[in-house]
Amino acid sequence: MFDWERILVNNAPATFFLEVVFRSAVMFLALLIGLKVAGRRGVKQLSIFELVIVISLGSAAGDPMFYKDVGLLHALVVLIVVLALYRMLTWLTAKSTLFEKFLEGVTECLIDEGKISFQTFQRESLAQDEFFTELRLKNVDHLGQVKRAYLETSGDISVFFYEDEDVKPGLPILPELFNKHLSIITSSARHCCIQCGDIHELSPGKHACSTCQGTKWVLPIQTKRVT
Repeated sequence: MFDWERILVNNAPATFFLEVVFRSAVMFLALLIGLKVAGRRGVKQLSIFELVIVISLGSAAGDPMFYKDVGLLHALVVLIVVLALYRMLTWLTAKSTLFEKFLEGVTECLIDEGKISFQTFQRESLAQDEFFTELRLKNVDHLGQVKRAYLETSGDISVFFYEDEDVKPGLPILPELFNKHLSIITSSARHCCIQCGDIHELSPGKHACSTCQGTKWVLPIQTKRVT
């Protein structure tokens, strides 16, 4: 029952410790890169560092609890390697602005003067429905009420509003209005592109937005924000 050699090292050769170090480093970096590629919204309430540490340490601590072929000393090596990598990357982040920007990202402007920053929005791979949901939760019913909106490095969205007297016509984001978009304009009027929020004076027929090449349009609204 108390075969200490099996409990501590599971009869593994000494060289296996080097393999554990290598595996730990590879998996830690793989998690870091994977979460970076996945985007900030996927890890909204935890920093990438924190999530990697939770996953790595949780796996290292959990496996030897119920896998008899995983030695405790191997798991301890994993813990030490993960914490050492964490401290090293924290030090690099403090020393290098470029490394900090790569790892943590930068704050991005998603709405500028009531219009979607289309290229930035596409680069962040943020779903439009998800973004509009965030705005509706802040009592926004059209983009003309929003002066600036930023995607923070934490994944949160911060919004700065126009004063009531400065609210402009904008793209409605309430489903019952947004879903009335048209591909063919039936009467001459100002219309909003549903992809970028640009407003154009359109005549009857089919049109493509000069900003994003979108082909679907909806009538803008100019209501004041109700809080």
